[in-house]
Amino acid sequence: MTKINTTMPTADSDNRAAEFDKLKQHIHSKLVDKLDLTHVGEMEGDVLRREIRLVVEHLCDTEDTFLNRTEREKLVDEVLDETFGLGPLEMLLKEPAISEIMINGPKNVYVENAGNLEKTSVTFRDDKHLMQIIDRIVSKVGRRVDEVCPMVDARLQDGSRVNAIIPPLALDGPSVTIRRFGSNPLKLEDLLNYKSMTPEMVMLLEGAMKARLNIIISGGTGSGKTTLLNTLSSFIANEDRIVTIEDAAELQLQQNHVVRLETRPANIEGKGRISATDLVRNCLRMRPDRIIIGECRGAETLDMLQAMNTGHDGSLTTCHANTPRDAIARLETMIMMGGFDMPLRAMRTQIASAVDLIVQVNRLSGGPRKVTAITEIMGMEQDTIVMQDVFCYQQEGVDENGRCVGQFVSTGIRPSFIPRLEAHGVRLPASAFRERVMLRD
Repeated sequence: MTKINTTMPTADSDNRAAEFDKLKQHIHSKLVDKLDLTHVGEMEGDVLRREIRLVVEHLCDTEDTFLNRTEREKLVDEVLDETFGLGPLEMLLKEPAISEIMINGPKNVYVENAGNLEKTSVTFRDDKHLMQIIDRIVSKVGRRVDEVCPMVDARLQDGSRVNAIIPPLALDGPSVTIRRFGSNPLKLEDLLNYKSMTPEMVMLLEGAMKARLNIIISGGTGSGKTTLLNTLSSFIANEDRIVTIEDAAELQLQQNHVVRLETRPANIEGKGRISATDLVRNCLRMRPDRIIIGECRGAETLDMLQAMNTGHDGSLTTCHANTPRDAIARLETMIMMGGFDMPLRAMRTQIASAVDLIVQVNRLSGGPRKVTAITEIMGMEQDTIVMQDVFCYQQEGVDENGRCVGQFVSTGIRPSFIPRLEAHGVRLPASAFRERVMLRD
């Protein structure tokens, strides 16, 4: 694994880096002049990269570079990254341990590496260079970013989510945040190895998916909601017709029969916007067996709940909330954000009848992500939605490294939907719900 340099540069290294960048720009400029674009367009990706590498190496030979072999290889790789990839970002994107990349202007690039924030030595030449990379990212998914539309959500080819915001809104230069998902999504075995949940919790969630229970995954930013949603979707039968709705497509479903829909922002004239609400209403005409919304953020919440109540069992979505009870309040707020003048009791009745389970995920001290509660929605008592925790995680403190320690607990409550699971051929042992500590960190 390539080590990302996080040491502070010296004056000599600054001069050396400046000369290296100047040489790289010069060779890249000569490469662009030398390329026959007609011939390039006819070549396959791997063949093209090999041919361009030979051209770059020849250009290095013709320049009086005084580079050693390592520096020469680095120069060739960076020119290729600048030509075909995302420039300085390519080095970070090749690191599987990096889960987040944060660019605060051209000279300040941070990463989250194994749960820790680190500043890297990676830089861009200037604001213009960084803007070129941003344009390259967003243009591939049919989006744009400029002074009229200075904020944008996009995605990389591997599904990683990208958010960019540029001046005049970003005062210190363009700012980019990349949340990485990787080309190989986490599997249940990985979540068990990381102690994000226990086998008993997995059995219950697997049964809930097969029995077509409606599930909301709740959690804060970066807590692992989308990762868990991807994982749970693996339990959906391959024959089901699944329609996914997202702002920036990042779900990685493995089934054959998947229709992926993505919202569209307004054009430069302020027209042509297609919202998640529009897509939810349209997908109801597409004969879906299951509907998966990447995240409920607003008015589409009510349409999603109505879909869950009208024959689209087994649907999934996520929302931002810190606890299962907060998730209910958040759903109510999002319904009201849509401008619907509904009595509170009617709103809560709709939620209670639509949602069967809330799975709470949290990112805890030191970086670990845990399923902290699996909570069943029981129904209504007067004006209150009744909920009960089946499994939960109790944090007891932090260790000497600042990492949380705690235990997974079975509350001793047997879910009321067990007959639904058994009707779908899912039988869970009674011992799975016995009150006890299931696992300690």
